[in-house]
Amino acid sequence: MKFFDSFLIDGKWVSPLGRETRLLYNPANGEIYGKVAMATAADADAAIRSAHAAFIPFAATSKKDRLQLLKSVLNVYERRHGDFAAATTEEMGAPSRLSFEAQVTAGADHIRAVIDAFETFEIEQPHEANVILRREPIGVCVLITPWNWPLNQIAGKVAPALAAGCTMVLKPSELTPMSATIFAEVMIEAGVPAGVFNLVHGDGSVVGTALSSHPLVDMVSFTGSTAAGVKVAINAAPTVKRVTQELGGKSANILLRDADFDTVIEQSVHACMENSGQSCNAPTRIFVPEERHDKIAQKAAAVANALRVGNPLESDIDVGPLVSHAHYERVVNYIRIGQRENAVLAAGGPEPIAHLTPGYFVRPTVFAHVTPDMTIARDEIFGPVLSILSYRDEDEAIALANDTPYGLAAYLCSQDETRALSIARRLRAGQVHLNMAIPGAGTPFGGYRQSGNGREGGIFGIEEFTEIKAIIRPEALAQQGYGVARARGRLLCKTHRRNPG
Repeated sequence: MKFFDSFLIDGKWVSPLGRETRLLYNPANGEIYGKVAMATAADADAAIRSAHAAFIPFAATSKKDRLQLLKSVLNVYERRHGDFAAATTEEMGAPSRLSFEAQVTAGADHIRAVIDAFETFEIEQPHEANVILRREPIGVCVLITPWNWPLNQIAGKVAPALAAGCTMVLKPSELTPMSATIFAEVMIEAGVPAGVFNLVHGDGSVVGTALSSHPLVDMVSFTGSTAAGVKVAINAAPTVKRVTQELGGKSANILLRDADFDTVIEQSVHACMENSGQSCNAPTRIFVPEERHDKIAQKAAAVANALRVGNPLESDIDVGPLVSHAHYERVVNYIRIGQRENAVLAAGGPEPIAHLTPGYFVRPTVFAHVTPDMTIARDEIFGPVLSILSYRDEDEAIALANDTPYGLAAYLCSQDETRALSIARRLRAGQVHLNMAIPGAGTPFGGYRQSGNGREGGIFGIEEFTEIKAIIRPEALAQQGYGVARARGRLLCKTHRRNPG
């Protein structure tokens, strides 16, 4: 039994102020493997006050010092690679290969991308003849991260916050406390000053609310469901905090008539099913030419049926379990809804996999002849469920792809790059992947509409954690024949006319 019964506050591991705990279940077998302490509002307040006290001295540190700190964090993180991989597999069920090669590596890539961007990041630069623009840390930040790519999201927020000079409180998902605890150990060993990084465990309704509504918090960076993101924004609104959000997705994947179908169908199914479909940017809606629908569905079903589902500790497994029993029930219910709405079940289905119960395993599922009004075509299922829809021409494909409240990612497959780029410019999504191309960690990541606001990754992530200050000097006006006092008065009057609010 593993116990996660301490919080990192002001550089020390401390006992929670409350007594509530939550059991942790291994998703591969349904067995209890640990307990996590659930923070109270008082715990959240203590963590925030620690970050608040540390902010002024940390914000005053030099760019050189923060760069060195980030490099130290990366060095220690990479030494703990194996520990992170084992934790991720146990707590959220990612196959060991995926944990080692992708889940953990993604966190290191984010830290590295921030280091590379910060090397050339200009904290101050001239703007106009008499104006200096300065990027300053926004302040105390709350970082709320999900369970599906835990280290990717933790590192994607912590690294740019450190670079900017912010202090922070991390609340990871209560389903994945192990990887977050190891990350906190990394921060301590790397020499992050006390109070700069704080960690509390807990759920959204109690500690998430306390953190996002606290008056000493300047910014909330949230990744999770759209519904939870709305609650965070409402909590933050009375104190006018900055809120950046990476939320849900229902990403379209358009296969144009000139696509290399044999290649892209296999890639598309694998991309949808990776991480058991628990990725917000997964290409879960494939749009195909109507005359090729049945052949493509047959090929997609064959690829899905060939995926190896099983114990994530085995080296040759493609698809592991879902993260929890509740999430398993949710995904299976969506598959049943697809059947009730008369989508054609081409592969998979809601039946449990007998030799893998009581683990939370769902069969890789492909639905054909899905129509845009079906629930499985509109809701984010967050499981290994692929919907295949038809289009008559490119304009219809684009319209159907954009017919969603989300806009996180989109995918487009064609052998004509000029044509593909033209269509990509018409898709309403934060990232558009051509022929399943994979972006680097420094590429801006974030969405349109209900997929959130703000961007993560490299320099774009750093900028989100800063405020822009304009420093205006009177010398230029003085050189135009105005005295200093007269220049100051004219400047203030011009500023007021431009910005009367």
